Amino acid sequence: MASDATTDTTKRDFLYVATGAMGAVGTAVAVWPLIDQMNPDASTLALSTIEVSLSSIVEGESVTVMWRGQPIFIRYRTADDIAQSKAVPMEELKDPASDAERVTEGQEQWLVQIGICTHLGCVPTGQKSGSAKGDFGGWFCPCHGSHYDTAGRIRKGPAPLNLVLPDYNFLSDTLIKIG
Repeated sequence: MASDATTDTTKRDFLYVATGAMGAVGTAVAVWPLIDQMNPDASTLALSTIEVSLSSIVEGESVTVMWRGQPIFIRYRTADDIAQSKAVPMEELKDPASDAERVTEGQEQWLVQIGICTHLGCVPTGQKSGSAKGDFGGWFCPCHGSHYDTAGRIRKGPAPLNLVLPDYNFLSDTLIKIG
């Protein structure tokens, strides 16, 4: 009889474990669609990176491309733009950053930044020829009067920070990948 009790206990333990395992699997199957729906959809993932050809941009010109619903300002800076940016004393900057910190080494002529003012999210002017570039030759946010220099650094106005730099890298001398 002792062996029958042991067999019953073993069967009971097996039934408890099997029931618990089935409950865990059932819960996982029920919860997975809820978790999976939180992933970004395919159209969002497709826009997570973009490649931009720089070959058609001439020196001194700026272009705007869209990435993740945000304007990206790409400027082919002139030697004058670079020299002016490097000459600015750090103590004059609200958000100190050297010109070298804002560009890729060896590609200093290219400035790539998110074109959204860091004050209230407006889009500054200065991308098009003839548009207001502010007091420092970079970008100007007419909504609240923020002035950015040729390195996208805040120089005057209420914006607290420099224009944000997106993650990007050079795939070649004339092709960049943003994101």
